[in-house]
Amino acid sequence: MLTVVGMGPAGLHLMTPAARDAVENADALVGGKRHLAQFPAFCGEKFALGANIPELLAWIESRQDKNVVIVASGDPLFYGIGTRMVAHFGLERVRIIPGISAVQYLCAQAGIDMNEMWLTSSHGRSVNFDELARHNKVAMVTDGQCGPKEIAAQLVARGKGYRWMVIGENLAMENERLHWLPVSEVGAEYEMNAVVILDER
Repeated sequence: MLTVVGMGPAGLHLMTPAARDAVENADALVGGKRHLAQFPAFCGEKFALGANIPELLAWIESRQDKNVVIVASGDPLFYGIGTRMVAHFGLERVRIIPGISAVQYLCAQAGIDMNEMWLTSSHGRSVNFDELARHNKVAMVTDGQCGPKEIAAQLVARGKGYRWMVIGENLAMENERLHWLPVSEVGAEYEMNAVVILDER
């Protein structure tokens, strides 16, 4: 059985009991190095997840008789690895245990309701900024290539500099920071983050 577990934004404290139970009962554990480091007592096989997805798929295929668990940040079906696993192995062979996404966590910390919010990601993807600018309320998982500064510049270029951007840095970590800024004033570099863009505060 293959199980994909959402760990939440960071650390173990936001993992659900079902997610913790899946890891405890795993024969093999897959995840990024920082994810695997959070399970120092795990004694089974480990596979450090990198960019080589075909290698991972072959590794999982060769362990069909094992209970393999993939741990991932956030929610594995919100622009996460869960989508790729279901597409490859089929839903009958994959169990998904959802986690709290960075967007959910940021909205909870900032007191922003998620009703009528357009959800997207710039993580490893090209962004349709015209579509983004069309929506009144947007939440976005970002990456190092397209973060708050780049998003703000594109919105300003489209006449949307009056809007508000809520930037959540290092969410659920000890150095977590939240910033509320007009889009026109966003120009700094921010550490690992997610953003919400609003028409009004």
